[in-house]
Amino acid sequence: MTNRIILNETSYFGAGAIQHIVPEVQGRGAKKVLVVTDKDLMKFHVATKVTELLDQAGVAYDVYDKIKPNPTIENVQEGVAACKAAGADLLVAIGGGSAIDTSKAIAIIMTNPEFADVRSLEGASPTKHKALPIIAVSTTSGTAAEVTINYVITDVERHRKFVCADPHDIPVVAIVDADMVASMPPKLCAATGMDALVHAIEGYITKGAWELTDMMHLKAIEIIGKNLRASVKGDHTARGEMALGQYIAGMGFSNVGLGIDHSMAHPLSAVYDIPHGTACAILLAPVLKFNAPATGDRYREIARAMGVVDVDKLSTEDARTAAIDAVQQLADDVGIPRKLSELGVKAEDIPFLAKSAMADACTPGNPRDVTQKEIEDIYTSIL
Repeated sequence: MTNRIILNETSYFGAGAIQHIVPEVQGRGAKKVLVVTDKDLMKFHVATKVTELLDQAGVAYDVYDKIKPNPTIENVQEGVAACKAAGADLLVAIGGGSAIDTSKAIAIIMTNPEFADVRSLEGASPTKHKALPIIAVSTTSGTAAEVTINYVITDVERHRKFVCADPHDIPVVAIVDADMVASMPPKLCAATGMDALVHAIEGYITKGAWELTDMMHLKAIEIIGKNLRASVKGDHTARGEMALGQYIAGMGFSNVGLGIDHSMAHPLSAVYDIPHGTACAILLAPVLKFNAPATGDRYREIARAMGVVDVDKLSTEDARTAAIDAVQQLADDVGIPRKLSELGVKAEDIPFLAKSAMADACTPGNPRDVTQKEIEDIYTSIL
């Protein structure tokens, strides 16, 4: 058996990292840029920090700013049309996973037009050509879309989300700038931060986990566990640390996959438009309880990374409990609800949600094999 690691070409970290965008655009010989973002980031002068740099340097660009929180097939199709109309040969994606995921799909279709039917990209996409170059500027600390080969699109017509995994779509440049995440409202900060924790934990216990990704995931858990609470309260230093932690988690899970927390979160977002990070966070503790029997002594290391003291004195069962309790306490402290009913989830929808989760691309990576009935039971346990 062999293991594969795929990472983006170049990343810049730290306050002021956006200053590297113009040299990267110019160094790549781009003639026209398409800036992909959302209207709020333009309105509140977050994305404009980047467009002002392009203006000052005389870089030609158009803006596509119709990105939705759970980006849709229509978003992608409109973005492809905007890219063609602009004659763009490079994309600058500014936002969280929504903007960057949409950019990946746009950039892939531009160089692989036979996949213009966006649904055909689901799963391990068999594209032949690298996407148009993407410079990804993260404005949240959770998705790590700037360093992953994955993206998720919502199929509104079929009430589902689908995952695409394609080494050809990874951004060539990632910008992880603490100043770009400073304006996140607390609720978004909490949701995206917990999403990053789920990435790190699921990546650590997934069937594909191995030594190199273990190193990444455990360090990410440690950084997130130490900094998420302060980040939600607006601490600038903690927000910078969270930006780094979520990136490290992305380096790992992009290469080994995830599990049923994400499989179960995707239909919650597709059906109820629940923010992805919130859906992942509310599911984390119950999914960890379900998976515990299939994880050996790995929860001990999760507990250690979360700051639990004297973990080596605990039995395996107690270490598992300590890890789950630490994760749940963090979720509670940053305001994640415990009940799905608080988010509008209805009992009669659970069979459909579970069926969708079973079909999700993340399910095969789960450390414990699962049935649809067991997924229904997990949903029901926190309804």
